[in-house]
Amino acid sequence: MYQITIQHVADKALAPKSSLLRQWAKKALSRKIDSADVTIRIVDVEEMTDLNSTYRHKNGPTNVLSFPFVTPDNIEIELPILGDIVICSDVVNREANEQEKTRDAHWAHMIVHGIFHLLGYDHENDQDAEVMEKLEIETLDALGFKNPYESGDDIKHYD
Repeated sequence: MYQITIQHVADKALAPKSSLLRQWAKKALSRKIDSADVTIRIVDVEEMTDLNSTYRHKNGPTNVLSFPFVTPDNIEIELPILGDIVICSDVVNREANEQEKTRDAHWAHMIVHGIFHLLGYDHENDQDAEVMEKLEIETLDALGFKNPYESGDDIKHYD
């Protein structure tokens, strides 16, 4: 079972429907875990800028941040709490336009990318990036989306 909570701080019209966000998250989760509790928070530029500055010591907003939850040893819970994914709707929509991707394709990628971060994957080195990107590509393909890393342009890794 998956409990996926969607929090809209930014205008709901700037993000895909919550049912799609949940569908994309569940697809990524189902590749690695049978049950989980995840929160997806859709924010504006101001909140994302504050979070990026506070937790990554970087100026300006970013597209997606993941905040894994670590359950204390002395606590038992039925449903594993994986953590939170925070997405800046303005940044993701701008990137989709700049990268000539559909809005849904880029949002699905951000959700899948964030879920794999919560599951412990990263892209700090080439080997880890290759593993994570392969999982993302396979998951997005199962959802009907193209490989987000194939393009005539250089595509940055999402942080």
